Amino acid sequence: MVRLTDVQQSLHRVQVSEGGMGDLEIANLRLFGTSIQSRAIGKGVLTCTYLSRTQRTCNGTYLLPRGMILTAGILNTRLLYTAAITGGTGLYDNARGTLTVTAKGLKPRRELLLFRLSG
Repeated sequence: MVRLTDVQQSLHRVQVSEGGMGDLEIANLRLFGTSIQSRAIGKGVLTCTYLSRTQRTCNGTYLLPRGMILTAGILNTRLLYTAAITGGTGLYDNARGTLTVTAKGLKPRRELLLFRLSG
């Protein structure tokens, strides 16, 4: 199990249609360990494509000191969601499992990330 926190650095939304379908959202994140909040240990990118006004399919890439973890899932909200761990590199080569994300604050957006690795 890997437990991290993140702080969203930027959020960009590219609007394709008025209904939201097909819109693209890109969030850039700084990653921190749970005990040391003063120095980032990695970064992440969450890229989402809207399927409706609220539902989106998202792919996450989390760059850590010893490798990268990749995730994918469908989200209705970024306040609380679970995504599949679909792979990784380095220490996380061929990783599988789940990522659970819980929002801890909104301005700036802070989240608790819980990676449950099973492979």
